[in-house]
Amino acid sequence: MTKHRIYTMSFASVYQHYVAKAERKGHTQAEVDEIISWLTGYSAEQLQTVLAEEVDFETFFAQAPAMNPNRSLITGVICGVRVEEIEEPLMREIRYLDKLIDEMARGKKMEKVLRG
Repeated sequence: MTKHRIYTMSFASVYQHYVAKAERKGHTQAEVDEIISWLTGYSAEQLQTVLAEEVDFETFFAQAPAMNPNRSLITGVICGVRVEEIEEPLMREIRYLDKLIDEMARGKKMEKVLRG
């Protein structure tokens, strides 16, 4: 899958996979939403609007109300790549979210996932 194709995918289509992964591992949609809110600043209502409108990843991150400044503390490997070494800004934001969801699904305490 090319970078361009990832950027134009609807966030809602991938969100379903985040929720399914969380639920398979004994977590909830609310926890997924908490991670998204922490990272992007979207409220629950704003997130529901974004999902209903099926905005793409590029728009999702471009219109995020308040990207968390602590996201730079997210480090480690996701999809075989160190997130802190990803140079392309949008791909780094996408992988930050992937990494947070993965950590939660693997049982890391939410306060650690959210870099608290």
